[in-house]
Amino acid sequence: MSEMCYKCFKPKSACLCSYTKEIDPGIKFVLLMHQKEAKRQRTGTGHIAKISLKDAEILVGFEFEHNKRLQELLADPQYFPVMMYPGEEAWTARREGFAEALAGKKLLVLILDSTWFCARKLIEHNPFLLKLPRLSFYGDYRSIFTFKHEPRPEYISTVESCYYLIKEMQSAGLCDPNIDPEPMMDAFKQMIKFQLQAENERILGIRPNSHNYDAKYNKIREIPKFD
Repeated sequence: MSEMCYKCFKPKSACLCSYTKEIDPGIKFVLLMHQKEAKRQRTGTGHIAKISLKDAEILVGFEFEHNKRLQELLADPQYFPVMMYPGEEAWTARREGFAEALAGKKLLVLILDSTWFCARKLIEHNPFLLKLPRLSFYGDYRSIFTFKHEPRPEYISTVESCYYLIKEMQSAGLCDPNIDPEPMMDAFKQMIKFQLQAENERILGIRPNSHNYDAKYNKIREIPKFD
């Protein structure tokens, strides 16, 4: 087993900590991580967001309605809690009345950090989450996480969700424009390069297969330069 970095939860040979830096966007991000995602953590991006965002938290579990820490945060009067989830009634940074709804409170953003299959299970078992005000994007985004197949093209990773939300809040004047969120994307891009390089090395026999499902990755992939 490779020695792990327990900050970014990647092997130390592929540690991402030096590629990003902590920023304070004035938003409290809380990532609700499915317990299966916590166990696998092969390509999950929640920890990149965690090390990049000041005061961000990861809560691991399956039943969150009675999660003590989450309920403390939801009850804290300094926060305006929202669930990052699409819907006709979802707020966006540009939607009329959103700034007034915040009323000077700090935005508390809950994001499901899991595969889309597990995210659906989390919603099914935690219906209270969708009773919270919802927040979504006004923009249309596509993930650069192209080697990971998602059910729909607009589904993006956790770290990209945080990044684009910060950018939209900045454009709406609801977040410090001087905050630079690019380092978190730099770390994400580096993770993609590390992952593709590792897959290519497994295909070439340079390193052993670590999972049974590695067998489906049998074509050498071009490693993007992200210019």
